[in-house]
Amino acid sequence: MFDVRIQRSALVLGSRQSPELVDADACARQSVEVVRRRSGGGVVFLEPGEHVWLDIVIPRTDELWVDDVAKSMWWLGEVWVRALADIGIHGAQVHRGTLLNDTWGDLVCFAGVGPGEVTLTSTGSKVVGISQRRTRDYASFQCTVFHDWAPERFTPLLRVLPGVPAQIEECVTTVTASTDAVVSAVVKQLQTT
Repeated sequence: MFDVRIQRSALVLGSRQSPELVDADACARQSVEVVRRRSGGGVVFLEPGEHVWLDIVIPRTDELWVDDVAKSMWWLGEVWVRALADIGIHGAQVHRGTLLNDTWGDLVCFAGVGPGEVTLTSTGSKVVGISQRRTRDYASFQCTVFHDWAPERFTPLLRVLPGVPAQIEECVTTVTASTDAVVSAVVKQLQTT
């Protein structure tokens, strides 16, 4: 597992997203670096101290490996459900259905929900986003939770929006526990998996 700590603001494009989605001038004015991740999904906006980003890697030989790509993230979602309960967030569940997406979800990662990701039962809002990159030898899972979710801060960095940012304000449940507390809870649950 890798605990990634961001040092400066970044707009992270999914593997299939075009750089033309981004207003490069607006990003430069706000000192926001534009980068790409190798896993799929939509844009993720990262600011120092505003999120928890964990990369978890398993080899193909691991007993947790599942050939079905959608089902392959369910175990990790369960780890997160238990870790969230440890930090006081109850009623979380693993999404075991197909990708739930609309035009916002195509653009912004946390506006949609994919297999293995974690939502709150009461609201359906996403708590944990998970993307995956696979090779012949390993699977790398990138997991993110937000301490603060403010679409109005990152949507001006995008060229075209499918609506107004207020439409996705309720898509995310933030985590108030510290980054260190979240990381410790996930490590504890990984050790029992």
